[in-house]
Amino acid sequence: MQYSKKQEFMAEMIGTMFILLFGNGVNAMFTLFNLGGYTNITFGWGLGVFLGILVSNRITGAHLNPAVTLALVVTKRFPLHKAPLFIGAQMLGGFLGAATVYFFYQAQFQQFDPNLEHTAGIFSTFPAITTSFMPGFMAEIIATAILMFAILAIVENFVNDKAGFLAPFAVSALIVGIGMSFGAMHGYAMNPARDFSPRLFTALIGFKNNGLTDGSFIWAAPVFGSLIGAPLGALLFDLTLAKRK
Repeated sequence: MQYSKKQEFMAEMIGTMFILLFGNGVNAMFTLFNLGGYTNITFGWGLGVFLGILVSNRITGAHLNPAVTLALVVTKRFPLHKAPLFIGAQMLGGFLGAATVYFFYQAQFQQFDPNLEHTAGIFSTFPAITTSFMPGFMAEIIATAILMFAILAIVENFVNDKAGFLAPFAVSALIVGIGMSFGAMHGYAMNPARDFSPRLFTALIGFKNNGLTDGSFIWAAPVFGSLIGAPLGALLFDLTLAKRK
C-alpha cells in the first residue's frame, strides 16, 4: 500500500515522539521523584522504542532515528531522496516528546530544580569520563554499530521469515540489552533525534549545563558517534551475515 508523504512524516514524527515520551518520562520519574532505578530506565527506553515501532512500522518501517535512516541510505536499502523527510520528522518528534515530558512535570521541576541547573540529564546524555571527549564518542560509535547490526539481523530473521510480529519485541529487547551492558559511558543515545532534539529543547527553555550552549561539545559525541556507528554496523552486517541474492 502506498502512503502519502504527510502520512510518512507523521508516522516517523509520532513514533520518535513516543520513544522520548517514555524514555525522558522514566528519566524524570527517577530524577525528580527517586522512583525506580537504572533497570527501570533501560526498560522504559525499551518500551518507548516498542511503542514507537508499533505506531509507525506499518507506514514507514519505523526508522525513528536519523542514524538508522543514514545507514539504510548508505547500504542502498532506502532511497536518498526520502531521507530529508524522514530525518526532519524524527528530529521534530524528539523535540516534541521532550517538550511534552517537561510540561507534564513542570510543577515538579519548579520544586526540585527551580533554576534548571541540574536536570538537563533527564533529556539528553552526558559522558561518564568528563576529562576527554574520545571515550564517550567511541562508546556511541560502538553502541550504535551494535544497534544497527542487530536491527538488520532481526529484520532478516523475523520479517523475511514471515515472523515480523516478533520484530518489535526483539528490537525493544535489544535496546534494553544495550542499555544494561553498554549504557554508562555516554547514556547510549545512538540516535540524534533522541539526544540533540531534546538538548535543543532544554537550551531553548533555559536549562543550564545542557551540553549545547554551555560552552562544551558534549552534544557532538552522541550526534556524530551515532551517525558514524550506524553505517559502520550496517556495512559490517553486509560483509558478514547478510543474505545474498
